[in-house]
Amino acid sequence: MASLPTEFIPETSTEDVMQFKSLDLPGRSHQISPVFTDAELQRLQRYGHRQQYADGATLFEAGDCSFGMLVILSGRVSISRHEGLEQSTILREVGRGHFIAEVGQLSGRPTLVNGLAVGEVELLVISSESLRALIVAEAEMGERIVRALILRRVGLIEGNAGGPVLVSPAGNGNLFQLQSFLAANGHPHTVLKPDDGAAAQALVNRYAPTPQEWPLVVCPNGTVMKNPSLIELGRCLGMLPDLSEETIFDVLVVGAGPAGLATAVYAASEGLSVLALEQRAYGGQAGASARIENYLGFPTGISGRALAGRAYVQAQKFGVEIATPATALKLHCEDWPLRVTLSDNTTVRARTVVLSCGARYRRPSLANLKTYEGRGVYYWASPIEARLCRQEEVILVGGGNSAGQAAVFLSAHAATVHMVIRGSGLAASMSTYLIERIAATPNIILHTHTEVIALEGNEDGLSGVGLRNNQSGEEKESPVRHVFLFVGADPNTDWLGDCAVAVDEKGFIRTGFDLTRAECRARGNTPISPGDLPDRQPLATSVPGVFAIGDIRAGSTKRVAAAVGEGAAVVSQIHGFLANLPVQADKPVEKT
Repeated sequence: MASLPTEFIPETSTEDVMQFKSLDLPGRSHQISPVFTDAELQRLQRYGHRQQYADGATLFEAGDCSFGMLVILSGRVSISRHEGLEQSTILREVGRGHFIAEVGQLSGRPTLVNGLAVGEVELLVISSESLRALIVAEAEMGERIVRALILRRVGLIEGNAGGPVLVSPAGNGNLFQLQSFLAANGHPHTVLKPDDGAAAQALVNRYAPTPQEWPLVVCPNGTVMKNPSLIELGRCLGMLPDLSEETIFDVLVVGAGPAGLATAVYAASEGLSVLALEQRAYGGQAGASARIENYLGFPTGISGRALAGRAYVQAQKFGVEIATPATALKLHCEDWPLRVTLSDNTTVRARTVVLSCGARYRRPSLANLKTYEGRGVYYWASPIEARLCRQEEVILVGGGNSAGQAAVFLSAHAATVHMVIRGSGLAASMSTYLIERIAATPNIILHTHTEVIALEGNEDGLSGVGLRNNQSGEEKESPVRHVFLFVGADPNTDWLGDCAVAVDEKGFIRTGFDLTRAECRARGNTPISPGDLPDRQPLATSVPGVFAIGDIRAGSTKRVAAAVGEGAAVVSQIHGFLANLPVQADKPVEKT
């Protein structure tokens, strides 16, 4: 039988592990650890510099981000994992022709493992910038390198190797938030209970956390934190880099969902310097989709996490700076260049800003809702939540496509999925193929004209839910311990008020010819005004240099394909804007 063309063979992403798929990693060792030939080693010389080390020398340690890729020219290197718990596990030993790197090194993030010289070693040291140039310039080698980087990340996740160690009693809400954040970003990590071995017990005894200080988090470099915030965890892992106000980017993308990632990839591939800000996890709400079946080119469907994961690696390949978690608090447009203040008081500057910040999950007015978030109430349906409710009954509130995809996904894990909607049916808000699939799934039960009116629980989490039928008025209690809320979202535009970005009556951003001339006003002492620019660009907002794409834009089509299309289209409009600037602002950062 003839083999399939390679373009029909699915690529590997971290999502394969998150969906409990077996990758047969041992059978793909030739892809995980490709060996460069002598001719290829010679070609690689122009991308780095040689460096020699004595036997036993430490080449790099977890938390060190000083290299992009190390190629072994002679000798051998032992690679180990330092857990930060006074333990070290040897992962493998490699020799001449092998390279040392992981997907995080594309953007200069800290390495997750340690390297020790075995005998005298000579390395070719390639920086992150040169690694990205190599991958673009050397197409065949670049493909092998990127595939290896992704597979290595998958291996770390599957083997619980590398990354932070989280120590906490089971069921802790803070643990769930951190674990969910790491999983959503495809970052390897290990979770231990306080009595999981002598090392974990010693750590707990040494730091003696109070109930409010769980979990303990051990960073790859050995630093220990008590119940860190997502920002603190992001800095510990290099996901949230130090951002300087002195740097002026060509494009600042606010929101790394499908639209924002598309902008980042296309803009960076065309030579623009790009910074992308994401407040939780790349992929946005689309990243939570269990399966997208109407996206062109994927006839069997693709999960939102897998699609976003590939786009994320692609953005890093072209040199996009991505900061996570980074929440934009205020847009400043009173002077030039534009500035955005983040929740940690950092300020970043850019010549153009692309708003792809989507929407915030809508929270129903329920007493105790915040108390049970992460302890029985969830806004995502990922494998982490699926494991928590295995063979239990769950309630899922919502009737849109995201709710339908989540219900189908959870039905493979939960005993019964009770779909709760206020209306009389799903036809008005859900695609037909999902309605048919839900009807064909025996353990999904649809409850119409129904809403959740109360949450009950204790210190262990949610223990019951109050329901009401809005036609009969009948109320009842259900002993369900897991509730998934997919009740829609509100546009994330309230932080734009000081800049007077024009929005419609629902808060979505107006662009192009939807704007009135009065809304396109000059901005005080800034050198740029709408009258200076030749055309009103379709994705431009009322503020010059600020564009809006994806779900946040008024009149947009709420589909992943449409978001990606707008992300690509806005780049040509950015080029047009930059080419027609009447006054040159500070010189932007050099694209590397």
